[in-house]
Amino acid sequence: MRLRSLVPGLLALLAVPPPVHAQTERAAVLKAVTLLFDGMRQHDSLMVQAAFATEGRLLGVRVKDGAPVLDVITAAQFGHAVGTATGDPWDERIYDPEVRIDGNVATVWAPYDFLLGAKWSHCGIDAFMLAKLGDTWRITQIADTRQQQGCKTAAAPKGQ
Repeated sequence: MRLRSLVPGLLALLAVPPPVHAQTERAAVLKAVTLLFDGMRQHDSLMVQAAFATEGRLLGVRVKDGAPVLDVITAAQFGHAVGTATGDPWDERIYDPEVRIDGNVATVWAPYDFLLGAKWSHCGIDAFMLAKLGDTWRITQIADTRQQQGCKTAAAPKGQ
């Protein structure tokens, strides 16, 4: 009988939104990711590099001849590539990011589409690692998968 009387109270606790601090930190983590994507769209190397910790790097996992291949570049190398690119914007779009935070460490996991201007290029998963350095979240590492078949993301061509 006592348990039955506790159930409504427990359900009410579960319906309470996360604390404001958690929502603020989540937004701050995603701000670093947004800064990166905005810099990519604008071919702005300084904006891209500002999203990263100095030691940041990018890991691309792709398949070549049926075997996984790991491409590794520094944030500085990526910023240079973005800044010297010409033509269509690099438009990366993530969906439903899962953000996890513990102290000064955070992760963001999200499916993405990559477009060159309006033309879809590929999709995959972005996995970001971030650290809070001072008052600002910075990307320490990005690992991503890349595929052109079987994509179920919003911008992917249907029936591929």
